[in-house]
Amino acid sequence: MGTLLGLGAVLAYHDHRCRAAEKSPHIYTREEVRSHSSPETRIWVTLGCEVFDVTEFVDLHPGGPSKLMLAAGGPLEPFWALYAVHDQPHVREILAQYKVGELSPEDTAPSTVKTSDPYADDPVRHPALKVNSQRPFNAEPPPELLTENYITPNPIFFTRNHLPVPNLDPETYRLHVVGPPGGQSLCLSLDDLYQFPKHEITVTLQCAGNRRSEMTRIKEVKGLEWNTGAISTAHWAGARLCDVLAKAGHQLCGTEAHVCFEGLDSDPTGTAYGASIPLARAMDPEAEVLLAYEMNGQPLPRDHGFPVRVVVPGVVGARHVKWLGKVSVEPEESYSHWQRRDYKGFSPSVDWDIVDFDSAPSIQELPVQSAITEPKDGETVQSGEVTIKGYAWSGGGRAVVRVDVSLDGGLTWQVAELDGEEQRPRKAWAWRLWQLQAPVPAGKKELNIVCKAVDDSYNVQPDTVAPIWNLRGVLSNAWHRVHVHVTP
Repeated sequence: MGTLLGLGAVLAYHDHRCRAAEKSPHIYTREEVRSHSSPETRIWVTLGCEVFDVTEFVDLHPGGPSKLMLAAGGPLEPFWALYAVHDQPHVREILAQYKVGELSPEDTAPSTVKTSDPYADDPVRHPALKVNSQRPFNAEPPPELLTENYITPNPIFFTRNHLPVPNLDPETYRLHVVGPPGGQSLCLSLDDLYQFPKHEITVTLQCAGNRRSEMTRIKEVKGLEWNTGAISTAHWAGARLCDVLAKAGHQLCGTEAHVCFEGLDSDPTGTAYGASIPLARAMDPEAEVLLAYEMNGQPLPRDHGFPVRVVVPGVVGARHVKWLGKVSVEPEESYSHWQRRDYKGFSPSVDWDIVDFDSAPSIQELPVQSAITEPKDGETVQSGEVTIKGYAWSGGGRAVVRVDVSLDGGLTWQVAELDGEEQRPRKAWAWRLWQLQAPVPAGKKELNIVCKAVDDSYNVQPDTVAPIWNLRGVLSNAWHRVHVHVTP
């Protein structure tokens, strides 16, 4: 029966296309399509060379209006690539009803980027990403997609670049691992790395500036205006750093030491991105630090470090150096700007006139964190019952044991249900997704929804932003709040 229905849908779609072809279609440019991206201007999308006005379908979309609106004024293909269930005859038949024309065959998007531009060779990105800066490229997934899956799809994994993305040839790529005095340095190809035991692990990466926009509301800070999306989770695979260091002759020593990483991305002066972690973490097999060459079962995308990056479970994203070119063990931490003069926290009383970066330790493990991804701030929800979703994570392998949710700004609390992989003691490297279905109190016209997470050391998020404000806007982990309206 299903096959017959599918055949019927194909034939109906074909008949519709044939009837539509009898008329000369209206021809539109991509610029005209982009101008139709809101209910006021009507909502258009494209698929291939066809243009559709889906305004009347938005509220009927099974995944919710917000998901379809992500494609408003642009192509459907990038989203269908994420959710292949759409690419079926019956879906195409529904879509065909809304066709209004076709794209002009002469309308190709002219390149405005000069070849001398260091960012001219950057990769193509997914249109769902909310861009915080183009050069260098920094972007986050919208909240409604962020917690759609426990594992974040590669195309919408948050992107944090400090410099242009290098375009590296995997055949000629080499990783230089400096040996200890009297030892032997290594020059490893990708094939050489494949010879080490392959280790796989699910790890959440979070930028130190995640949720910085909330600090900006208190007082201006310097940094990208990240919302709640500078965090994502992937399944990584590669060689353990401790195995590679041991091969080069390194071992733990009685004095403090650091493993310094240098990327193959660089600025016009040739200065490369760099960072470091303590040697004790790097050499600990239980810390599971990776030289990763796979992300979610595929070679690393260029934006995420192809062909090799560092993955340091439980540690701030700034130490997960991408496009890794060099590893060395040094008596002091990396002299990179991003280790010594950035990614540090300070008192709210410290401003740029008196800040002393040498007085504060570099961020390594991050504090406990959680955020609400649905509903969005300012959204209108129905009376009766509301579904609240979000994520929670803590640094250093500390497991999230509870997420508390309040509908009244923190006066009363309910415990959310935790989803996702079960977390291992002291090795809880990945987030927990959570949700709560709760009745809307009778007569309420608005809800002040709040969430806070607790980890297995009973660390809990601070209730307000002001006491943790700092001039770089890092470590923003106060209770997350959204205000929504209620319709009868």
